[in-house]
Amino acid sequence: MQPPLKVAIVYPGDGETRRQATPQNNRFAALFDAFAARDIEAIPAVCNREQLEELKAQLLAVDGALVWVNPIDGDGHSRVPLDAMLRDVASAGIFVSAHPDVILKLGTKDVLVETRDLGWGSDCFRLDTLTQLSAELGVRLRGGTTRVLKQWRGHSGIGVWRVQGPRGEGPLRPDSLVRVLHAPRGSVERETTFAEMVALMAPYFEEQGHMIDQEWQPRLPEGMVRCYLVEGCVVGFGLQAVNALCPAPDGSDAAAAPTPSARLYHPPDVPHLQNLKMRLEGEWVPGLRQALGIVGDQLPLLWDCDFLLGKRPIDGEEQYVLCEINVSSVAPFPDSAMTPLVDATASRLRSCRDRRGRGHHSWA
Repeated sequence: MQPPLKVAIVYPGDGETRRQATPQNNRFAALFDAFAARDIEAIPAVCNREQLEELKAQLLAVDGALVWVNPIDGDGHSRVPLDAMLRDVASAGIFVSAHPDVILKLGTKDVLVETRDLGWGSDCFRLDTLTQLSAELGVRLRGGTTRVLKQWRGHSGIGVWRVQGPRGEGPLRPDSLVRVLHAPRGSVERETTFAEMVALMAPYFEEQGHMIDQEWQPRLPEGMVRCYLVEGCVVGFGLQAVNALCPAPDGSDAAAAPTPSARLYHPPDVPHLQNLKMRLEGEWVPGLRQALGIVGDQLPLLWDCDFLLGKRPIDGEEQYVLCEINVSSVAPFPDSAMTPLVDATASRLRSCRDRRGRGHHSWA
């Protein structure tokens, strides 16, 4: 008889967290229980920069790994060293979700430009230099237009800015006044010159970084819909009524902007979202795979798409605009996602073990 399938659940923590880790003392306890109910051995694998070699040895002893680590940690460090290690692990025949190469295709803001011709697309552009940002954004902000700037890779609203140009002007001058708001919770909208705003964006272009410039969606105050997927199937929704970039009411002080609300979770059969579910599964995910060259079983086991409401519908059918795709660390998630996630993981683990048994070392 073959030994039980083994999966590592990788999440961040310091050395002490790693030493004390058990299936019960972390936010994935319910997932550990769900794997145990399927006779799959799930082990906690705490990740930090100082113990990557120890983590690598741990991952090489399992059939696969589910990784929940943000692109940038609390100290500002990127997960590049972790991604390099995960590539080595995957090349040894261990299943990794999400694979770092798929994250770079799917889980950065570049996806907004690369899929803008799909039905979820919007007016957006890639900005590779600060000079390009200054020249192009200065034109797009004329007449009081609002745009959203997003660093190419991040989380929790870090590096996402709403910028509103002054009314009644042509292309902006360095001394033109603009209103800016950073997305992280607690940020306050303020007025500054266009030149000072451009300087604020300089850090996002360091180390070969870049930004995405996306049109503002006026219906953002009506809320956001997060669609959770296991591979290509929608397994639940998260609804958030108030979002980080909501503006203050007209005539109010910028500090009066509403506080972001909690996200409420729902199963995949929510009646008013069935059209979105159908389009995502039947049209947009296949189009996404084709546009980005995601083949075989490369789709992440668990990922999500955030949608804003587009132009107000005339015929009663709601329009949706892609805001971002989250792949690196999708948690928490709806209870309805648990069983599909465990089922899909079990299937991938078996396939990966079979491939290794035949001498095929490949993650896809």
